[in-house]
Amino acid sequence: MDKARIIIKGGTILGSSRQGKADIAIEQERIVEIAENITSTPNDHVIEANGLVVAPAFVDVHVHLREPGFGYKERIATGTMAAARGGYSTVCSMPNLNPVPDSVENLKAQQDIIDRDAKIEVLPYAAITIGRKGEELVDIEALKGKVCAFSDDGSGVQHDKMMEAAMTEAVKHDAIIAAHCEVEELLRGGYIHDGEYARQHGHKGICSESEWGQVERDIELAEKSGCRYHVCHISTKQTVELIRKAKARGVKVTCETGPHYLIFSDIDLQEDARWKMNPPLRSAEDRAALIEGIKDGTIDMIATDHAPHSIEEKSRGLKDSAMGIVGLETAFAALNTHLVRKGIISLDRLVELMSINPRKVFGIEGGLNIGDRADVVIIDTEKEWRVDSRDFYSMGKITMFDGRDMCGDVVMTLHRGNIVYDSKTK
Repeated sequence: MDKARIIIKGGTILGSSRQGKADIAIEQERIVEIAENITSTPNDHVIEANGLVVAPAFVDVHVHLREPGFGYKERIATGTMAAARGGYSTVCSMPNLNPVPDSVENLKAQQDIIDRDAKIEVLPYAAITIGRKGEELVDIEALKGKVCAFSDDGSGVQHDKMMEAAMTEAVKHDAIIAAHCEVEELLRGGYIHDGEYARQHGHKGICSESEWGQVERDIELAEKSGCRYHVCHISTKQTVELIRKAKARGVKVTCETGPHYLIFSDIDLQEDARWKMNPPLRSAEDRAALIEGIKDGTIDMIATDHAPHSIEEKSRGLKDSAMGIVGLETAFAALNTHLVRKGIISLDRLVELMSINPRKVFGIEGGLNIGDRADVVIIDTEKEWRVDSRDFYSMGKITMFDGRDMCGDVVMTLHRGNIVYDSKTK
């Protein structure tokens, strides 16, 4: 008797060496065949994908799953289910936790929950410094094989010597330093934004130089050390240009931006906590530079910075609410609606930004070629729907996309050949 397989029939394949309409056979967590008209047996699970797009499942290298320590905001179970609904098979969890994953022992507190509750692959970050305080370097050698990278996300490493030491140590172990870039002495109290809206409404904000000034420093250190350096959630035109020039010189620098920075600018801001995040929305000129960056390859990937908070923490208005919005369940649809369908980038390019490039940079398994781990997303690029955060799997409900019409949605997500989300059974 033939072994049972999953066969995806008739989809249009993107992000594979075999492009166009074809069938895909999956067996024992791997893609074993891609061809026209694969013959199925009665034991096979056949998924009809005619009229749909089949691509490598997405990877988000920047999410906040909030456990351990802040389970009232999000749990690994709910966050990973939200990710599966959004087409993701892998997410990388930031270290803003309690305990901070700054040692093997503290990391285990998080990994135990991941092993128990995660619906998809979760790769944790370790902190760069003990307690994310910027004062003492973690044991990178001890943690390297257990994490995807090292980051003090939420805090920029302020001292030049500390970041240089981190990069020097990271090179010894071929580790990635992923930086939230923010010069604390340039912050302006209110954490809103640094544009015309802030001035008109009396808000104080985060100036652009607080980001690009530290990126400039870090690029110099990465060039000196040879470190693999990744810049988190870039938002300014100066940052884009610094990274573009560094790449041209051969610096090992990569970066991400978020869907909201590509779709909105400060002219869209409202007196509502749905518009409160860090970095803030910048000017239309900054947004245009980010779009150019994703078009020319300066920006390697798109990550959501999914940052859930409780309703109470996000009910204090634009000025006083916690910083952060959710994004896992809307990212593909928002980007398809606002970038692909408007002709700004192709669907192929969006798959590169959401799946292929993050896998390459962070060394994450999975793809859509024979022999790859079967992490697959099936997409209806034409489906029209309206975002309603009450339907989210995530405990976080705060997004500026709430109530907006979208085009394109995830039909099914597979991880290791297992169906982890099916829109028909939601």
